[in-house]
Amino acid sequence: MPDFNRKYLPHDVPDWVEDGSTFFITVCCQTPAVNQLCHLDKGRLLLESIAIRQKRGIWSVSLLTLMPDHLHALMSFNTRLQPMRKSMKDWKRYLARTHKFHWQDDFFDHRLRDANAEREKAAYTRNNPVRAKLCESPDQWLYTWDAAAIEQAILDLG
Repeated sequence: MPDFNRKYLPHDVPDWVEDGSTFFITVCCQTPAVNQLCHLDKGRLLLESIAIRQKRGIWSVSLLTLMPDHLHALMSFNTRLQPMRKSMKDWKRYLARTHKFHWQDDFFDHRLRDANAEREKAAYTRNNPVRAKLCESPDQWLYTWDAAAIEQAILDLG
């Protein structure tokens, strides 16, 4: 039987996909089941790094939820500026080198084709901490930021 394990994910956005399309992104930490992300200082650093890149026009994040060992985000990328793969790789490398985040290689992406898919992934992202029994409602989770919170972080950065 053939081995279908991929060595990498291409992350190439086809030319026919409209620039600015929304993607559901998952990034995992190197060690599963260890809380690397859900600490106030780490969360703040991560949010600031997202906001800086958003301010530079590299991407636009409409929703981000940190879990102890991974994160989910709804993002669109400015692929005219740089490819999605490079945007994510540079960001992960920056956090690893400067703040000792330990990421798995690569990331998962899925293009959301319509508003219904975007609503479904937003609900999944917001409810992830509830499903993991980390809180009782999405509003209790300190590590979810929507577009308004990210925009505020951009303003706070000056």
